[in-house]
Amino acid sequence: MKIIILAVTILIINISTALAGEGSLTLESNKNAIDLVQSHADYLWTLIAAALVFFMQAGFAMVEAGFTRAKNTINIMMKNLMDFSIGSLAFWAVGFGLMFGVSKSGWFGTTGFFLSDFNPGGDPWVLAFWMFQVVFAATAATIVSGAMAERTKFSGYLIYSILISALIYPIFGSWAWGSLFKGSGWLENFGFIDFAGSTVVHSVGGWAAPLSWGLDWANIPKTERSNRSSDTTWPWPPWGCSSCGWAGSVSIPVPQPQRTKISR
Repeated sequence: MKIIILAVTILIINISTALAGEGSLTLESNKNAIDLVQSHADYLWTLIAAALVFFMQAGFAMVEAGFTRAKNTINIMMKNLMDFSIGSLAFWAVGFGLMFGVSKSGWFGTTGFFLSDFNPGGDPWVLAFWMFQVVFAATAATIVSGAMAERTKFSGYLIYSILISALIYPIFGSWAWGSLFKGSGWLENFGFIDFAGSTVVHSVGGWAAPLSWGLDWANIPKTERSNRSSDTTWPWPPWGCSSCGWAGSVSIPVPQPQRTKISR
């Protein structure tokens, strides 16, 4: 991985030098070239971290399929596909604005809906930042998927994913992470610090799951409650655990360009 990053950095330096023209090198031109390389490296590193977190979707899908009955494997796979597909659209339209938009009260953002903070030809960092954040929103939704396995209809789970991605996760996220972009959360103003999404992502998904139990457990026939683990595909959980990609959210520090607050 280090070799790949070094090779990409050298390539970016060569391209930047070629674009700088044939004029003589000065301290100012060197500084501009270094700043350009740093910005490109920030984009690259952030997207690598986002890709690792996104790979958690595959890991969760295999873990959940392994701990449910074989007849429900296709259903659980489709849930993990659709919670990202539907959830990312909800986060793009509403969630990102609530989470990182300008907030005077500190409770939720009021700007940036439909990714309106990005203008064609403007700073592309907004797109990289959105990509990094949407995979965490999808992770919060898919945590609930495992708890709701074999307990809800497919259509009901899609509605649940929309609510988490558009409202529940973004509003709490704005309290703790709002200042990473344009917001200002009331909780972080008290000194609250979240480490790698342990509260904003995993705790929110975990606390949303018991609500689904209360809504759905009464609808499960008693004959099925006593036989929840029969006919499972046990080889899948180890593969899921090994491919979750959770290390991307814990060990990769996201860069902090001078123009925005993006440190984690």
